[in-house]
Amino acid sequence: MEHKKKKAEIKKRKKINASTLAVLLVACLMVFVFGCDESLQTTPGESNVTNLSASWSKALRIVQAGLADNNPLVRVHAIEVVASTRQLKLMPQVHRLMQDNYVPVRFATALAVGDLEYSPAKSSLNKLLKDKDANVIVAAAYAMGKLGSSEHLHILRKAATDSDQKIRANAVLLLGKSDDQSSLRLLWNTMQDKNSDDRTVYQSAEALAMLGDKRIFQKLWTMLISAYADVRLMGVRAMGKLKTPEAKSALIRMLDDDVLEVRLVAAEQLGVLRDPIGESKVLEVYQKNLASGLNKQASERTNVLIALAIGQIRTPALRKILPQMLQNESIFVRIAAAKAVFQCLK
Repeated sequence: MEHKKKKAEIKKRKKINASTLAVLLVACLMVFVFGCDESLQTTPGESNVTNLSASWSKALRIVQAGLADNNPLVRVHAIEVVASTRQLKLMPQVHRLMQDNYVPVRFATALAVGDLEYSPAKSSLNKLLKDKDANVIVAAAYAMGKLGSSEHLHILRKAATDSDQKIRANAVLLLGKSDDQSSLRLLWNTMQDKNSDDRTVYQSAEALAMLGDKRIFQKLWTMLISAYADVRLMGVRAMGKLKTPEAKSALIRMLDDDVLEVRLVAAEQLGVLRDPIGESKVLEVYQKNLASGLNKQASERTNVLIALAIGQIRTPALRKILPQMLQNESIFVRIAAAKAVFQCLK
């Protein structure tokens, strides 16, 4: 019976393309999960998860090693963890990555500086405003805005109409992260522009959700009922940003999606909203090893999503899983598990 269930799960999966893998592992560089306020300036102290307290140092070493890893994508993931879990003592190491040869690393570093309002890096941001890559310039402009130089937001607004769809998509989502209410009309126009590709449309919708525009609910709902799993995944993440009762109800419905990745992300987003209802879905995937019949990439992706969901739901049953996940053969799973450890030990 168990074997048949696994086969049925695999058969029902919709194909998720390679670009979506990057979205899921670190939420696209642009999707930032609500982390805890824990930093390395404090220690876990007394906790009802003593078994995880012993994992704190291991999680820290994993992230530190990730920042120095030869694989630039690993460095990107580690930077996101530093930013989302406010590991402030690691920011000098992140700061040095502003000179990295890899564009996504410089991009992620600028976002981390902005998200943590890390003022020692302001002079370096000025240099990134002249970077050879326009996407890095957009990220630097966002960070400068977070550091108080709001005049740089005009760079984001201009980029939101750029002919390059990658630049346009990054700009619209960063306008949402900037809490720039004055950009609502621009975001609606960009989303409805016939020249915007699908990614720009979906990220404009997410930005509007970030800004709390309830009118975007219907668009997000159409994403949730898409035949394509990657579109549903983006819709689930955007619904989590909207945070309305209607959005929460929609997320609960997605816990029964045919694709296990969608179920895991829905559970994670409900955890962001402080509802642990998705715990059973995460436990089911882990305990029944539903990823065992998948290829290596899909299995890795699933385990990353399990760890990210645990970091948001944080129930005792799920926290017990993390020490084992810190030993996973995949560096991406280990980094995601390290992030969850920091979040659970707040």
